[in-house]
Amino acid sequence: MTPASRRSTLTLLEATVVSSVCFGLFILASLQAVMAGFPDAHYSETGNAWSIGVEAVLAVAALGYLRVRGFDIASLYPRPTLAGSVSGLGLFLLAWVIGALAMLPFIAPDAEQVVGFSFAGVSLLSTVLFAMVNGAFEEVFLLGVLMRGLRGYGLSLAIGVPLLVRVLYHLYQGPLGVVWILAFGLTFSLAYLRRQDLWPPVLAHVLWDIVPAVLAPG
Repeated sequence: MTPASRRSTLTLLEATVVSSVCFGLFILASLQAVMAGFPDAHYSETGNAWSIGVEAVLAVAALGYLRVRGFDIASLYPRPTLAGSVSGLGLFLLAWVIGALAMLPFIAPDAEQVVGFSFAGVSLLSTVLFAMVNGAFEEVFLLGVLMRGLRGYGLSLAIGVPLLVRVLYHLYQGPLGVVWILAFGLTFSLAYLRRQDLWPPVLAHVLWDIVPAVLAPG
């Protein structure tokens, strides 16, 4: 099959396989956290390295499957540009504002965050490497594969399926975290729908993973 003849659409079975390969393990871990009562999330050098390794292996497996199925995987590589980087920064700020506004009705003044996040002892290098791999992994497969691949089934399904998958593997962040994930996930989806460029959401996600770690108390 020549590159020109490769496709960018998925069947429902192919979408299920890609979702399971890329996110099934994380969804199971997230469900375990829900059943354990939403324990605090503690990031570490070892945990970041483990996540990077696992996502790299899963990405290779998923891309191999897509290639065999005739999917245009060359179109999935984010291509950084100056304009796209500016858009990515704007998308990061916009998603942050929308997420904060979406959470306001659900936050009680005297209530603590359902899930606490600790970045103590994690170096900036580890954080940046994790953010780069994780941001690319999630947005390439959620938007570049699932959302784009399911567009033939209608916009509702194309947006809804990746958004559902995104929420399922972030359930460990608790009810407030789910509201936040829904808000920023929908913002990313609509931005990608408008521009059909993966780099802005990838960059925005990378920043999303870096900024909270940098701003967290030492």
